[in-house]
Amino acid sequence: MNVIQVERSPGLRGSVKIPGSKNSSLALLAAACLTDETVLLNNIPDIADFRVIREIASEIGISMQVTGAGSVEINPAGIRHAKIDPVKSSTFRTAYYFIGALLNRCGSVSVGYPGGDDFGDRPIDQHIKALKALGAELSFHEKDYEASARTLTGADIYFDTITSGATINAMLAAVRAKGSTVLRNAAKDPEVVDTAQLLIAMGARISGAGTDTIRIEGVRYLHGCTYTAVPDRLIAGSFLIAAGVTGGMITVEDVIPEHLGSTLAKLREIGVQIETNSDSITAYGEGTLRATRVRTGMYPGFPTDLQQPLTALMAQASGKSIVTDKIYPKRFAHVQQLKRMGADIELRAGSAFIKGGLPLRGNLVHASDIRAGICLLLAGLAAEGTTRITGVYHFERGYENIVDSFRSLGAKLEVREAHEAGIELPQVN
Repeated sequence: MNVIQVERSPGLRGSVKIPGSKNSSLALLAAACLTDETVLLNNIPDIADFRVIREIASEIGISMQVTGAGSVEINPAGIRHAKIDPVKSSTFRTAYYFIGALLNRCGSVSVGYPGGDDFGDRPIDQHIKALKALGAELSFHEKDYEASARTLTGADIYFDTITSGATINAMLAAVRAKGSTVLRNAAKDPEVVDTAQLLIAMGARISGAGTDTIRIEGVRYLHGCTYTAVPDRLIAGSFLIAAGVTGGMITVEDVIPEHLGSTLAKLREIGVQIETNSDSITAYGEGTLRATRVRTGMYPGFPTDLQQPLTALMAQASGKSIVTDKIYPKRFAHVQQLKRMGADIELRAGSAFIKGGLPLRGNLVHASDIRAGICLLLAGLAAEGTTRITGVYHFERGYENIVDSFRSLGAKLEVREAHEAGIELPQVN
C-alpha cells in the first residue's frame, strides 16, 4: 500500500488546469449508452471510478475506448444484457445511472447498492420513487437490486428532497419514455445541466435544466454526438482553498466561475482575495484569515464536497468557526484526523466547532473518503514536520495526477510505499 507524504509548503504559487468534472463524467458515460450510435466524450478524467465503469461496460457488451487524453468513444450497439457485477458497481456511488440509461432498451437492469465514500447513508428512495412513477418494478436482494419494465411512461414526479443523483437518473429514464415527464423540486447542479445538455445534443427534448422544474418529452431514438464535460468545480475550489491555507497565490484555469459562486463568496468573507476572468480564477491568500460560519446546501449553496477542505482553512483562521453540513451530517471523519495533527475541533450534531489559529503538527492520518483526503493534504501543507496520509485509493477515485498538480505549485509531497515511509498498517482510526 502507498501513502502520500507531505512536508510543510508555505506560499504555493502558480496555475493549474482543471480537468473535467468527476460527477458529470460518471453521468455522461451512462447517458451515452441511451443510443445505438457512437458518442465521443471529451474532458473525461482518468480516475479509478472511470476505470471500473470501463470494466463494467466491457462485461455487458458496451464498447468504451480511450481515443486520446480525456477522450472516450462509447458505442453501446453490442450490449448483451444489463446484469451488472454487484461487486464492481458497489465500489462507486453512481452505478445507479445505468438503470436510467439501460432500462428502456434492456427491460431489466441489476446493480449493486451504492458504494464510494463512507460518510453516512446514501439513500436511493428518491431514485426508487421516480423509477416506479415511470412504470418500473423493483426487487431487492442481498447484494444487488433489480429494476424491470416492459415500457416506461412519462409521469409528474415531485422529489421529496433535492437530490442531484435522482434528478439525473430520472432524466435518463424519461428521455425515451412514452409521453411527457415533469421533474419537480429538481436539483439545479451544473452536473445536472451538463447531463441534460449531452442528452439534448443526442436528440432529447428537455427544458428547464438548472431550475427546479425540468420538463421532458420522450423520444423514440437518440443519436450519437461529440460532447465535452464541464470542468470540475470541486477540484477548482480545493486549489483555491489551498491558496488560503498556504498563504500563496493560485490560479485555476479552464473553469466556469459561475459554478463556484458560493465558494468564492465564502473565501472572500474569510479573507482570501479573489480575481475572476471569463475562464479562470485567481486566489490570493497572503492576507489575514477570518473565522466564519459555513452551512452546506444543495447548489447554488455551499457544496458539501468542499466543507472538508474548508475545515483545513478554518483551522488556520484565528477565532471560532463553525462548519455545519446539512447534506451529510456524518461527513466529519476528517475531524478526528485533524485533531491528531493538533487542531482544536469539537463535533456536535452535524457541526464542527473549530478554534482556529493553533499550530498543526505532522502526523500519520487516514483519508476516509475523497474530500477528507484533500483536507488532510492541505493541513499537511500547513503543518510543521511530516504528514503521512493513508487511504491513497480515495485520491485516485476523485483526482487525476493530484500529486503532480500540487507539486507544480511548489508543494513538497510524494507518494511512497508504506513500509518505505516507516508505516505499519492497518489504517489509522
